[in-house]
Amino acid sequence: MPNLFRSLIFVPGNNPKFLAKSLMLHADIICLDLEDSVPLNQKSEARRLISDLLSKDRSNSVFVRINNPNTSLYIDDLKYIMKGTPPDGVVIPKVNDTKDLHRVLDLTKELEPAGCKTLMLPSIESAAGVLNTHDIACSERVCSVVFGIFDLLNDMGVEYTKSTETAIYSRSKVPVDATAAGVAAIDGIWQDIHDVEGFEADCKFGRSLGYSGKSLIHPAQIDTTHTLFAPTPSEMDWARRVCDTYEHTLQSGKGATTLDGRMIDEVHYKQALAVLNATESKN
Repeated sequence: MPNLFRSLIFVPGNNPKFLAKSLMLHADIICLDLEDSVPLNQKSEARRLISDLLSKDRSNSVFVRINNPNTSLYIDDLKYIMKGTPPDGVVIPKVNDTKDLHRVLDLTKELEPAGCKTLMLPSIESAAGVLNTHDIACSERVCSVVFGIFDLLNDMGVEYTKSTETAIYSRSKVPVDATAAGVAAIDGIWQDIHDVEGFEADCKFGRSLGYSGKSLIHPAQIDTTHTLFAPTPSEMDWARRVCDTYEHTLQSGKGATTLDGRMIDEVHYKQALAVLNATESKN
């Protein structure tokens, strides 16, 4: 499971050149795409290319974005990518409710190798999805949710602008619901890769709403995202105290303890280590 969700970069599954370079990217999550970036007549070849890539050694967290769970395409996606080395997780587009998520989860459980627990990362891209975000985020194996602003605006018949006011209610609600469910929320993409100032401002605004990171479409956006979503001093202090407390607890033969009235266990310890390691690597 990824310990940090600062960056999720989409890589077109039908582009051998981009795929070959993808495992060298230092994004927190590499997302190999079978959906929007791949035309219908290239889906089969993209599945083959992605399956081949998944069989290679990797140190990154690699997810695959399958096709809409309300079409039959996602079935072929899962059958192909799960028959070899599975990805660490599946990004599920256009999740309207828990039924959409469980449709993918149930088939994944049937297809994945024994002992494997492929993670689910649902994408909230519709009015219904926004309303149901908390239930979706509480579902089994969900590690994070991602906000998809462009399909949401299409669903609502609203024109896109670069203003932070665009879809402000929906964009604000998603991280609140995700946090209440105990998972991270990843903000949507910034489409204009040449507008660096706009991208930086959008990252800062997303962080102020409670997002832990951002979806990306170009490698040049990774470093900026990691800088702007870096831990705050208070988060660093929390991480250090979690590590100190948990390590002391392990030495006493226990596996869980409390800190400031909150339970902490191995999951929190790994997250705290990731926060500290991210800061050290940045420095």
